[in-house]
Amino acid sequence: MAGLDHSTKTPTEIKLHQKSRILELSFEDGERFELTYEFLRVFTPSAEARGHGPGQEVLQFGKRDVGIERVEAVGNYAIRPVFSDGHESGLYSWDLLYNLGKNRDQLWQAYLDRLQKEHRSREADESSASRVTSHSGCHKH
Repeated sequence: MAGLDHSTKTPTEIKLHQKSRILELSFEDGERFELTYEFLRVFTPSAEARGHGPGQEVLQFGKRDVGIERVEAVGNYAIRPVFSDGHESGLYSWDLLYNLGKNRDQLWQAYLDRLQKEHRSREADESSASRVTSHSGCHKH
């Protein structure tokens, strides 16, 4: 996380659309982004998914139907979504959210390509659900 400075774009509005499962962000520069809950869950900045260094990333899969139960403010620089699969350790800073919005299409295509390469699915079937649980050191069910 780069932190706040004079160039950090700050959201002026954050809306959860539960029916369509979209987080809508409006920024002070007029930019507006719609990020699906699945997209946000897949691109969580948590160490659990990103690892602690290059090459330690854990592919997130089976998240098509994930929801966001609530969003918690973290100071004046980030939010922490609480996902329906129990994941709540990702802090989404303003600069991260802006970059996810700006690069959404390219990031999503790279994710879909990686899913295909690793023979994984966006669907939460029984086999992927058990694998996801095994990667979750922070979940309490």
